[in-house]
Amino acid sequence: MAIPDFQTLMLPILQFFGDEKVHSNDEVNVALVKKYSLSEAETDELIPSGRAKRFRNRVAWALTYLTTARLLESVSRGQRQITARGKDVLKSAPARIDLKFLNQFAEIRELRKPKEATEDEDPQTASIAAETPDEMLATAFEVAQGPKRSEILNAILAKPPEFFEQLVLDVMTAAGYGGRIENGAEHLGKSGDGGVDGVIKEDALGLELIYVQAKRYGLDHAIGRQDVQQFAGSLEGFRARKGVFITTSYFAETAKKYAQQIEKKIALIDGPMLVDLMLKYNVGVRTIRKFELKDVDQDYFNND
Repeated sequence: MAIPDFQTLMLPILQFFGDEKVHSNDEVNVALVKKYSLSEAETDELIPSGRAKRFRNRVAWALTYLTTARLLESVSRGQRQITARGKDVLKSAPARIDLKFLNQFAEIRELRKPKEATEDEDPQTASIAAETPDEMLATAFEVAQGPKRSEILNAILAKPPEFFEQLVLDVMTAAGYGGRIENGAEHLGKSGDGGVDGVIKEDALGLELIYVQAKRYGLDHAIGRQDVQQFAGSLEGFRARKGVFITTSYFAETAKKYAQQIEKKIALIDGPMLVDLMLKYNVGVRTIRKFELKDVDQDYFNND
């Protein structure tokens, strides 16, 4: 089943604490996984930023709001129990607990004050959000980053092939391949290069080599099986076992299947994956703004 949104989780969490015992965050997670019969794949699903698991993130935010509303209270790091107010809420047998329900408490109204003036809408459209604040931030980041990703690819396509070949080696080096070895990455990419554009040393003696093929094509150009097969043949000429085929476009399914079937290890990196690596390892990009999301340092506050 689909992972419940963080507001849907609020009532089951409060009911779980209805036994008036102290429970850890992990106990809450285990109980909810069982309640909703979530699979391992569902519990391992990540939010857009890739920095947190979606289910645990939603549970954490539900716990945060319930604690802010004083329905739960923290007794130590990662440990909570129900409050008198929480017991009263359970006795009232609400059909659902969500942000609109919690808005009756002054602590929540104070927290959400900047939005109060616009929350006159129907609760089904205004208050019942599926995404946690972390998910909304990640989604907003992806929306803002989207046009920049296209700009990066267009900038690459505007440069000559030799530039792209060097860019590919820079990305591989930044990712940790050959970066700590003198002359660890060598740009070939000229007549007589044997069908490869670069070579990277995995060790100082050059006993393990990774050969690189870089193809700068338009975004709608498919790299087929024959292209990957030719690259595999080039690797055979170098008696090499490993290769990386990087393109600005994309790989056809036949190319992907061929790379998976052969004995040689060939990694296929398409345009979007290349941009991901450039963003991750800061190659050809610069940071224009940073935001820091703060959390409570429980060790500080529990240091008696």
